[in-house]
Amino acid sequence: MKRTALLLAGVALACTSATFALAAPEDLLPPSFGNAPPPPPPSPAPSPSPRASSGTPAARPSTVSGPSVDTGSNSNPVVQPLPGPGEDLPVADSGRVSLPEGFPTLAELEAMEPDEIDQVLGLTPKYDIPPGARRSMEKVGVLSSAEGGFHSRSFAGQPARLVEAALEAAKGPMISRWGHILLRRVLASRLDAPEGMDPAGFAAMRASALNAMGEETVARALVQDVDGSNYNRALTDAAMESYLATGDILGMCPVARLQPLLREDGEWEMIQGLCLAYDGQVRSGERRLQKVLGTQMAPTIDVRLAQRFAGAAGEGRRAVNIEWDGVEDLTPWRFGLARALGADIPESLRRPGQQPELDIAEVQIPASPLLDRIKAADVAAERGIFSAAAMVDLYSLLYASDLYDAGAKAPARQLRAAYAAADVTQRIAAMRSLWTANPGYGSRVLTAYAAARIEPSEALADDAGELIASMLTAGLDRNAMRWSGVVEDGSLGWALLSLARPAGRAPVSAGAVESFADVSERKARFLLAGLAGLGRLSDDDARNLASNLDTSLDRTGPWRAKIERAAATDNAALVALLAGVGMQGQSWAGMTPRQLYTIVRSLDQVGLSAEARMIAAEAVARG
Repeated sequence: MKRTALLLAGVALACTSATFALAAPEDLLPPSFGNAPPPPPPSPAPSPSPRASSGTPAARPSTVSGPSVDTGSNSNPVVQPLPGPGEDLPVADSGRVSLPEGFPTLAELEAMEPDEIDQVLGLTPKYDIPPGARRSMEKVGVLSSAEGGFHSRSFAGQPARLVEAALEAAKGPMISRWGHILLRRVLASRLDAPEGMDPAGFAAMRASALNAMGEETVARALVQDVDGSNYNRALTDAAMESYLATGDILGMCPVARLQPLLREDGEWEMIQGLCLAYDGQVRSGERRLQKVLGTQMAPTIDVRLAQRFAGAAGEGRRAVNIEWDGVEDLTPWRFGLARALGADIPESLRRPGQQPELDIAEVQIPASPLLDRIKAADVAAERGIFSAAAMVDLYSLLYASDLYDAGAKAPARQLRAAYAAADVTQRIAAMRSLWTANPGYGSRVLTAYAAARIEPSEALADDAGELIASMLTAGLDRNAMRWSGVVEDGSLGWALLSLARPAGRAPVSAGAVESFADVSERKARFLLAGLAGLGRLSDDDARNLASNLDTSLDRTGPWRAKIERAAATDNAALVALLAGVGMQGQSWAGMTPRQLYTIVRSLDQVGLSAEARMIAAEAVARG
């Protein structure tokens, strides 16, 4: 109570001194420096006050009732003059100080925590980084051009509206694994904002697009490249989403402590409480969370999860029970907190395979159960979020674990057989077993390096197409090309190799393309589009094949006009971004040969031929 009284007294004094001066400043100079002049007579031309004689110092006036006058002498000036005659002091009729509109009452101040009072008085520091260490808002991102990113000025000269529209349209899953990988590179690059676009807003849109793609880990790295004092509401929202999806609950603390007024919802208040608890102010944090619970700013289950998390700070005095009864949905907050705490989530709320966003998040949280991560890994690999090497690492954890029985570890044993079985037929059989158990494209990613270890042989010609498709999921084009002497013209393996060939523009036989149509007419249309886009078919052959396959590559539209214009100006980053827009969707059923042709040709034109080849081959493998 004594602390509160002293704190309230300080608040009242701060408010009073900010409104008017209580008294004239005291003269702290010795007499030899002279004294303040007496008030001038009320005349148009006041005369200067005589200097005090050296023998007898002039008496110091007890009050100051008017403004100081520059007399040209050594007299001490009034530093902070009071209002002159006719000017009113900011005092209400009752004699009490007038406070700003909306200022909390004394009762409200007494109920506040110290950090909340700091917010009211504007005492929260604006920066927590020394001036020399603060980062510019230029070149925000995590990949420099030397590390595989795009040039920092790629979007600087582009119309802000075009970039905004493309980023908005790119929010969602993509049908192409390689298209996803390419778009991730664009969004993660160290880029300057387009002229006229707020840099924080540009970073927020990129982070939001990464979140929508399931790349919350990359989005988290991106938002961490911005100092907390430069955040706005949009960037805060995108950052919060990325931190929750990766189980990094305290990642928002630097921003929450520097800019506590950015949001006013229950989750933000709970973040404030958690940050207090892990800053050593455990009891203040617990009181903050209890306030959220009492005011019903957030559902009870959300607060209970936060209270248990705060209790782990080291000074928790009571246990918190997590009751899921009556909870109907699993929000990002509940999922992130539960996984960070290691709390069990009811099966009725967590439905693997039916919640793709949570499945992706599951893979990226190390605290998630290993078997749940294994189940979700196929989706992550299919989309391009997980690499082939990351998949092998995850299955290796399962193989080495002592926590699971032989049945649970069966996929890991099959993967080991795919790599290390003594007989090549056993290795291929193990791969096929994995492909059958998980028919999605992710299982092909899992076996990419195992397929690359198979020595080409005429006896394995029937398996060549599937093995090559698996290799190309990891970009192992040179390994795949070893099979070029094995595959027959018109086969799936031949079609994939004709697109994936790393160098040269040797023309492809139109007759072989027509033979491939007997395998799959739809795949043949994608093969035509890819070969034409890479310049591996003559113009006459491309037109004739398009007519024979009942398709067209010539029709134009607004999106095609923009990506072709970007390619003509050699802007690789803008081409990649617009290509990502053209590959939004849930399945390859939404892709047309004309779109594929435009994407492949534009990427190849700006020097992204490797990505163009992999996207074209993927279309044939999955189309």
